[in-house]
Amino acid sequence: MIPRATYRLQLHSGFTFADAEAVVPYLADLGISHLYASPITVAARGSTHGYDVIDPTRINPELGGEEGFRSLIAALHARDMGCIIDIVPNHMGVAGDENLWWMDVAEKGRDSAYTGVFDIDWTGPLVLPVLGAPVEEAIAAGDIRVVTRGEGLGVQLYGGAVYPVRADDPALGEERSHYEGADGLAALLSRQHYRLTYWRAANDSLNWRRFFSINELAGVRVEDPAVFELTHRLYFDLYRRGLIDGVRVDHVDGLAHPAGYCRALRSAFDAIDPDRHAYIVVEKILAAGERLPVDWGTDGTSGYDFMREVSELLHDPAGQEPLGALWEEISGRPADFEAEALVARRDILSWQFEGQLTACVERFHALGQAVGEHWLTHGMIRRAVQALLHGFPVYRTYGTGIDAPPEDAAVRDAARAAALRSAAPGEGPVIDLILGGLAGEGRAVTDLAADAVRRFQQLSAPIAAKGVEDTAFYRHGVLLSVNDVGFDPGQFAASVEAFHEAMARRAGDHPGAMLATATHDHKRGEDARARLAVLSTIAGEWGAEVARLLELAVPHADGVDPADIYMLFQTLIGAWEPPADAFLARIHDWQGKTVREAKRRSSWEAPDEAYEARYRDLATALLMPGGAFAQAFGRFIEDLGPAAEANSIVQTALHYTVPGVPDLYQGCDGTDYSMVDPDNRRAVDYGARRASLVEGTNAKQALIAQLLHLRAKRPLLFAEGGYRPVLATGAQAQHVVAFLREREGETLFVAAAIRLGAALFRSDHAAPPGEWWGDTVVDGRHARDLFHEAPVHIAIF
Repeated sequence: MIPRATYRLQLHSGFTFADAEAVVPYLADLGISHLYASPITVAARGSTHGYDVIDPTRINPELGGEEGFRSLIAALHARDMGCIIDIVPNHMGVAGDENLWWMDVAEKGRDSAYTGVFDIDWTGPLVLPVLGAPVEEAIAAGDIRVVTRGEGLGVQLYGGAVYPVRADDPALGEERSHYEGADGLAALLSRQHYRLTYWRAANDSLNWRRFFSINELAGVRVEDPAVFELTHRLYFDLYRRGLIDGVRVDHVDGLAHPAGYCRALRSAFDAIDPDRHAYIVVEKILAAGERLPVDWGTDGTSGYDFMREVSELLHDPAGQEPLGALWEEISGRPADFEAEALVARRDILSWQFEGQLTACVERFHALGQAVGEHWLTHGMIRRAVQALLHGFPVYRTYGTGIDAPPEDAAVRDAARAAALRSAAPGEGPVIDLILGGLAGEGRAVTDLAADAVRRFQQLSAPIAAKGVEDTAFYRHGVLLSVNDVGFDPGQFAASVEAFHEAMARRAGDHPGAMLATATHDHKRGEDARARLAVLSTIAGEWGAEVARLLELAVPHADGVDPADIYMLFQTLIGAWEPPADAFLARIHDWQGKTVREAKRRSSWEAPDEAYEARYRDLATALLMPGGAFAQAFGRFIEDLGPAAEANSIVQTALHYTVPGVPDLYQGCDGTDYSMVDPDNRRAVDYGARRASLVEGTNAKQALIAQLLHLRAKRPLLFAEGGYRPVLATGAQAQHVVAFLREREGETLFVAAAIRLGAALFRSDHAAPPGEWWGDTVVDGRHARDLFHEAPVHIAIF
């Protein structure tokens, strides 16, 4: 039941099950085996992504409900295709009053049947950061009023959400007019199981775990078996009925015990049908060198690791130093990404996670007291936790407080070394107390150790995600194609040998892992990254071009940060289309998001609209059709064309031939020059896709179809075939990656030419000329013969 190839669709009210069903014939013709759907459960009204689940027990009626889903599955089954769904065990949407479980907790407090679902510290009323001003001001402004809610009363906020008044509140037996005055209303609010607060206070005052720093998403205690059963009942029922073939688990690192969760998930699916294999992949960001444990019972990750690995082949390591120098010269900011990431981690931990940090410190302090370390103060613990989080080398470790996997040892050692560099003198033992807990050395105080360790691990992951990917990536602009989810901008490229090692390891550990080159979360589309990667191979030419472009831009750039100007140039490289209103609007949207995420010139909390307007005006001036900048930029894009196309073709070929299950993100069956969401979730013109598939007018799409049909003809070769590197020799050997996939007499040979910018920049050839290859030989064949027409050579025998 391992898929041959998946196709990811983003479902929402504008693209429903019926719309997906209409696409099924095209996907079948393309060669896809499984539809891979974004979350299908009931989400917040109008959700465009489905991750703000408000009821995991029902299929979303906005998508077409169960009837629509069954119809979609019938269409898939009629073509021998299946379905994988995205599930969200870590959190639920709690915005407004739509989530009935959350409303029940608000009404009944600890007595609610759903209290155990959410990760709440009941140290006081449930903090609800839903007000647009402090509560006194909101009352005075008339933004809070008492209304009828069912058979009782409710508190309605400006905007319409109604929160329950507890059933035993004295207000139910009194005249409602008593609670229209400020004093009476304040008294009523003070008696509830929740406390309405100004949204700006959330970072410091929340007493429940949220997803990252999003107040509208509350953490779920899926580690509780009863919560696991309740929130997964639908998925198991769909699997039992043959409507789904497996799941992709969203944000597994947010869970209390990812390993235990994955094993429980595997066990539950196996219990339904022991003779059937449920496909399970997890969204897990693996750092370079980090491995997904094989004993979790999963088929692998959802593919961010492959996206990084294949991208590292397209980039030239020789470009990192000159491009770093260019960035420092233009921006005045460090080329060293670790320096940028450290500042961003500190900012995020300090600005957005005070509530979780304080709770973590409290638990480790309690643990220290319990094991006899009475000299430890809250301040010491806080400094130690902060020092560890500032430089934690991966998203998280996987200890339980009473044990820990041996793979975590190297992570703890690296974390300790980094933390000691900034620790207060004499406080190394405090760091060791925390790391001892992570190592399972809680010294028999199991409950305290488990709770403390859980809180640290559920804090380190969001600090990595928000600090690095959602902050530092928007501040650091050495080369934007290496600023993507799961990537390391400190390492532009990896050796061919490292790529081979990663592919062979996947073939051995997780041959069914998903392989992604684009996702709903990527910062730049796969072809945008491929085009930008060319810059690493022509750093000198790019530096000269930037100087010319800056001369054209400066007259329009008054008051715009040079770092932002340079990152705009790079974004235009990746996303470039002939200037038009639609393209300009997309760039404007990107500009607004990027400066707010960077949190330097503007932010979501306090937007600097004047700066944002100046930045947009710059883009408008530069993209003026027929203008000097647009013409110069267009010529440079043409110069990049052959090398960029070669990168795209190579990336595609590797995506569909190395060990694993290729996932095709919606629309990437054509060229994908998208930017960060929501741009990467735009509607796809499937009519045009169908036409180009029939006519063969898109080289990338044609190659995808060719390889998918080859996978369908030789499924066992691709699913079970080993991976054997083939080494090149000669003058340009460093520009070749080649390998064999072999199984029981069947062999697939793949060779690809990489990092061809120097050979193809300002060229009109699809492949380097024969003389450029010189004496380079691959598996006994001259490279000039293998690559005389295209940068990839694929043979099966």
